Amino acid sequence: MTTEAPTPEFLPGLELSRILYEQAVRPILAEEYPRLPYAAARLGPGSEVLGFDTARSTDHDWGPRLEVFLAPEAAAEHGAGVSRLLAERLPKQVRGWPTHFRRPDPGSPVAHMEPTEGPVDHRVTVTDLGGWLTARLGFDPVRAEPATRDWLATPQQNLAEVTAGAVFHDGPGSLTAVRRRLAWYPDQVWRYLLACQWQRISQEEAFAGRCAEVGDDLGAALVTGRLARDLMRLCLLLGRRYAPYGKWLGSAFARLPVAGALTPSLRGAVTAARHPERERHLCDAYETVAALQNRSGLAEPVDPACRPYHGRPFRVLHAERFAHALATTLTDPALRGLPLTGSVDQWADSTDVLGRREPVRAAVDALLRRSAPVRDPRSSGEDVVADQARGADHPGRPAQVGQDDGQVAGGERQ
Repeated sequence: MTTEAPTPEFLPGLELSRILYEQAVRPILAEEYPRLPYAAARLGPGSEVLGFDTARSTDHDWGPRLEVFLAPEAAAEHGAGVSRLLAERLPKQVRGWPTHFRRPDPGSPVAHMEPTEGPVDHRVTVTDLGGWLTARLGFDPVRAEPATRDWLATPQQNLAEVTAGAVFHDGPGSLTAVRRRLAWYPDQVWRYLLACQWQRISQEEAFAGRCAEVGDDLGAALVTGRLARDLMRLCLLLGRRYAPYGKWLGSAFARLPVAGALTPSLRGAVTAARHPERERHLCDAYETVAALQNRSGLAEPVDPACRPYHGRPFRVLHAERFAHALATTLTDPALRGLPLTGSVDQWADSTDVLGRREPVRAAVDALLRRSAPVRDPRSSGEDVVADQARGADHPGRPAQVGQDDGQVAGGERQ
């Protein structure tokens, strides 16, 4: 009769990766490849990279893991040999957690830790830095500063996976330089994305009241959930934190200084059973975030008080006012001419879309090709940006979004 080994004590995955590097990988490389420049880190996918792993995470794709980055020529010459060497020389476990990973079938991307007596099928990825980054981001920030298209086509989750985590060694210094380069958006891109996030809110903030008015409390609750999500993502933008994907959005938001004041309002809004209570909590949340925006100093202050929605009995922020204030601070011609659509994860939330680099970059390129503003000779450049912040495609044309809860580009809904 056999008994299962007790489950090892949990420790955060980044700490486990550090121990793997310091006690195993570093000594092996120092002995066998003493002159090989490399970087060692734990980056990429995995809850531990963002610091959200728990004992529940240990059931798959978690454990003693590491990325070892080489120069392209070194990766081509030595990468396979280093990987084989580690398979033969790595310890069978680190703090009780196996270094061998079993895949349910050869084509499965999912792996589970499992003890072994032979060479370990380890999760120490040995690759070149530029190639790894290009696969994750769609561009290579080792070679050059990211262009506007690169920032707009890259999901924030992917940027977080490169800039979070931990670096244990960086002999060449390239990885440290890249992480510094990607630490946050350039100022103009940041302002543009903030304007786009306010614009998203302006387009739906009156919908919850309208749904409730026609007896659709479920629809009102769904709209409120969307608005709460957009406010949380807006706070992360204001706090200079990349927003992770849905599973960890609330956890990341909870780490922000504003979370203590804002969470009761958001929770009250999404759990309210009737619209008056829902609207009261939403307005409290709007005004808290509006004040946060004003304190940022990124644009002229805007009155943060909620107000009636035209002649209807709903109170809203009229968030397009904040989009306009930010849009008028844009000086980059490429950004000034863009519609307020934002980066890819502000207009798409399909995992299958966000994971496909080429179609996303093609969509962003299409927007950029049309980014030159259509100028009315009677209008200043600021007028063009202001019209876009109100939702108009061209100067002088009536706004198409954010002005009426039934009006959309291309027609009206009743």
